[in-house]
Amino acid sequence: MQERIVITGMGTVNPLGLSVEESWKNVINGVSGVAPITLFDSSILQVHIAAEVKNFNPDHFMDPKEARRRDRFEQLTVAAAKQAMAQSGLVVTEKNAGRIGVLISSAIGGLKSLQEAILTNDREGPRRVSPFFIPMLMPNGGAGMTAIELGIKGPCFSVASACASGADGIGTALMMLRAGMIDAALTGAGESTITMTGVAAFDRVGAMSRRNDSYQTTPQPFDKNRDGLVMGEGAGVIVLERESDAKARGATIYAELAGYGATADAYHVTAPHEFGEGGASAIRMALASAQANTEDIGYINAHGTGTFMNDQSETRAVKAALGKLAYQTPISSTKSMTGHMMGATGALEAIFCALAIRDGILPPTINYQTPDPECDLDYIPNKAREKKIDLAISNAFGFGGHNAVLAVRRYKG
Repeated sequence: MQERIVITGMGTVNPLGLSVEESWKNVINGVSGVAPITLFDSSILQVHIAAEVKNFNPDHFMDPKEARRRDRFEQLTVAAAKQAMAQSGLVVTEKNAGRIGVLISSAIGGLKSLQEAILTNDREGPRRVSPFFIPMLMPNGGAGMTAIELGIKGPCFSVASACASGADGIGTALMMLRAGMIDAALTGAGESTITMTGVAAFDRVGAMSRRNDSYQTTPQPFDKNRDGLVMGEGAGVIVLERESDAKARGATIYAELAGYGATADAYHVTAPHEFGEGGASAIRMALASAQANTEDIGYINAHGTGTFMNDQSETRAVKAALGKLAYQTPISSTKSMTGHMMGATGALEAIFCALAIRDGILPPTINYQTPDPECDLDYIPNKAREKKIDLAISNAFGFGGHNAVLAVRRYKG
């Protein structure tokens, strides 16, 4: 029997807070992180709203000089990673540094730095491009920066699978721990794409809500009147260890990371499969990895972006995977509050699953008003629900047809 892999630390900075507990309090209270964009002048765009990380000062988490040399997504990542390590109580030493992995992902990397470098090159010439541009751009920058800051010398890399990146990184860490390649992992994702280019590009794909004058009502996952996602930013990071190692050092164990499933739709570069076949297969794979059954699922944290096709496809995926039990299983989209943090969302939502198990509270889907006949499951509308659960799954689906599902279980030592 394979040894259990457990969560001993969690950290996050996101549109709802600068810590795990602040974020969780706001999620279960149905607080929206959506507001007018302040990170840049969006007046020439058709979208003027986003879910930004508020009151974030990178100098609180790293040397100010080093912070200036890093893209915002890297700053957010390091902040979440240091929180997770502090909560875990795991101390990096010369003896264990090579046995700890840093698997922290990003779907896009330093988009703000890329945009600024191109503009600088065009306006002022190549000699004015920052020598720190490449480290600020690369998607593995968050992982590399974290390893440097903490002195971790084990495997260090980033998984890039669009909006499934964070979940895929966590799932990869789970497999590496089970294989004995590492003894602990710092894993999750960071993302910051709220830039002129990022918002314009996602809007051109037709994915964004333009409800600028009534931003308090959007996004609306699974609602009949949903009109697109709201871009978010942030980071979520967890510490994973084998149960025996965590117990040996007296660590607090928050939950077990029990399973992981990943598939590809092989269907379309942006649209999900109409009937959610890939998503359903990933759910089944995660349950098999967790040695669990569909009736064990007490809660599903949905990908739930608020786009027409995603929500319909995901509903069908859940039905295909769970059958009649789909109608009895609570499901909600916390993106209705955090916005879509791209590659980082899956990592944050895994944290929310662990907290839902810990506290017996299921987060709501806010802004839900009008049922959609094609989305007819229990989406926990507008108000959190008290319910003790032992197993939650988190869905993360991304452009390119990437599907990743994590299963989080109550730890019963």
